[in-house]
Amino acid sequence: MIVNENPWVAAYAGKTLGVLRGTLGSQTGEAMRTDVHRLKHSAGLFCGAVLCALLAGCAGMLGKPADPWEEDNRAIFRFNDRLDKALFEPAAKAYVRVMPRPVRTGVSNFYDNITYLDTVLNDFLQGKGRQGIADTGRFLINSTVGILGIFDVATRMGLDEHDEDFGQTLAVWGSREGNYLILPLLGPSTERDAPGWVVSSVTNVLAYAVEGSALLPLSLLGVIDARARARGAFEFADRTALDRYTFIREAYRQRRTYLIYDGSPPLVDFFEDIDESPPPGGVPP
Repeated sequence: MIVNENPWVAAYAGKTLGVLRGTLGSQTGEAMRTDVHRLKHSAGLFCGAVLCALLAGCAGMLGKPADPWEEDNRAIFRFNDRLDKALFEPAAKAYVRVMPRPVRTGVSNFYDNITYLDTVLNDFLQGKGRQGIADTGRFLINSTVGILGIFDVATRMGLDEHDEDFGQTLAVWGSREGNYLILPLLGPSTERDAPGWVVSSVTNVLAYAVEGSALLPLSLLGVIDARARARGAFEFADRTALDRYTFIREAYRQRRTYLIYDGSPPLVDFFEDIDESPPPGGVPP
């Protein structure tokens, strides 16, 4: 996730490795493989250092985080981290090891689809009527032709996926970010984003379509699927962050700003005041 949202870092690593591999043309066998492995490791560390510096700079662009409950947040962060290491990370690794990629893709598509009404609702709440109609069509097509969303037919028909939630809606309506929070089990949030968990739960189709004993295992599978998809981001943070709490806090805030501005956050002139232009339909976070 973090790496995917910074494609220039990945591109720089690939380009650097390509150039450096060219210098190894005269080597063969194990020696060449060893050097390439070392170069990959070095390039990864370099890109991690660059990304850490970027996040530190971006934190300045967003302003000093409102984190008056940092001591309590860190305690909950440590609890969540220990629980993840003990339960969810091993389960996600086993899931990836046992399940073939096509099966995992279908499972991910299924869970993306059953939670997609959250995006549809917030499309309309944000005044994005045309996008809301398109996303409604996407949900209906994937739920029927795509067999409960297992196959993402709508994307191939030109109906792109969007990512909207109630926290973004509150930002568009003018609500400020508020204090940073770490929620037990749920992870990073803010005072503005926290109510979104309630709205997401209400719009989750699984809560209405499945009853009784089947609901718990399906919910747990959704958690394991989400953890498996995020394993690259977790590993990246583990390898590169000097302080994982601060790293994740600033990465979270950057991601939220990116979503609120629909992928086009205001540019910052380091010699001028920060551009305070509001997101579509609202005010800055």
